[in-house]
Amino acid sequence: MWKASVLAVCVLLAAMSSAAHARQVLRIGTNVWPGYEPLYLAAQREAWRSRFNVRLVEYPSATEVLRAFRNRALEAAALTLDEVLALRGAELPIKVVAVLDISAGGDVILARPALTDFRALAGQRIGVESGALGAYVISRALEINGMSLADVEIVTMDVSAHENAYQNNLVDAVVTFEPVRTRLLAEGAREVFSSNQIPGEIVDVLVVHEAVLEREGDIVRQLVKGWFRTLEYMESEPEAAARFTAQRLRITPEEVISSYDGLYLPGAAENVGLLSGALTPTLQRLHRVLLQQQILLEPVDYEGLIAPDWLAE
Repeated sequence: MWKASVLAVCVLLAAMSSAAHARQVLRIGTNVWPGYEPLYLAAQREAWRSRFNVRLVEYPSATEVLRAFRNRALEAAALTLDEVLALRGAELPIKVVAVLDISAGGDVILARPALTDFRALAGQRIGVESGALGAYVISRALEINGMSLADVEIVTMDVSAHENAYQNNLVDAVVTFEPVRTRLLAEGAREVFSSNQIPGEIVDVLVVHEAVLEREGDIVRQLVKGWFRTLEYMESEPEAAARFTAQRLRITPEEVISSYDGLYLPGAAENVGLLSGALTPTLQRLHRVLLQQQILLEPVDYEGLIAPDWLAE
C-alpha cells in the first residue's frame, strides 16, 4: 500500500510537471513594422500556436515592447539593435538569435510640405518616440546636418500617435516608419531624412532571454527555421504574402510590396555570416554613437550578446 501511494504521488507530480511544461508559452513581442510581419505570416502558415505554443503579442509602440520584455512579460522580442544595447546596459541576460531586417529607407523623418529639407526643421516641433529607435534616428539626423537637440522642439510621443499628431497639426514633423510612412506620404508629407543616409545602422533582431534559451532552445530554433521558410515563401509568392500583410498594416497589397523596398531581409546563410562576426562593426558603431549622443550613459559590455548557435541548420 505504501509503495502504491508513493508511486501514485510520483505519477501525479510527473503529470503536473509535464502539464506545466506543456502550458509554457513562448511570447514574442512586436510593434507594427513590415520587417516583423513575416512572424505573423509564419504563424498563420505554420500554426505555431498549436505546434510550438508560440504567441505573438503586438504592442502599439517599441517602447511598450521594451518595457514588457524588460519586465519578463515576454520571452522574446523583435527590437532594433540599439534598443537591445540599451537592455544589455540594464544588465539583462539576453541573446540576439537572428537578424530580421536591415532598414534601407523604411525609417524616416517626415515633415510638412513647406519644410523642404531637414535643416528647415530648426525651431519646429518633431514627434519622437524618445525611449526607442526614434531617439537614435533624430540624434543621427541632427548630427549629420550639423545641428543639435537645442535647435528643435522634441515632442515625446509613441509611434501610435504620430499619424494623428501630424494630421491635427500638433507637430511639424515626425520620426516614424512604415506603414505610417506610406500613409503620411500619401497625404503630402515630405521625406527629409531616411535610414538610407545611415546605411547598416538600423538593424532589427530577435532577442531572447538567456533562461528561455536554456529551457526552450528547441522551440527557438524551430521559430528561426520557420522565419527563413517564410522569407522564401514571400520571395516565391509575393502577391499572396502581401494580401495577408495588407490586412494587418491597413495599406494596399501594392503598398506592402513597395514598403519592402526600404528593407533588406537577410536569409539563413546571410544570418550565419552576420551573427558570426559581420554584425560586430555595426554593433561597435552603434555603441559609440549611443554613448556620444548620451542615449547610453556608460559603456555596455556586449561580449557574447550575439549568438549564432540558434540559427536553424
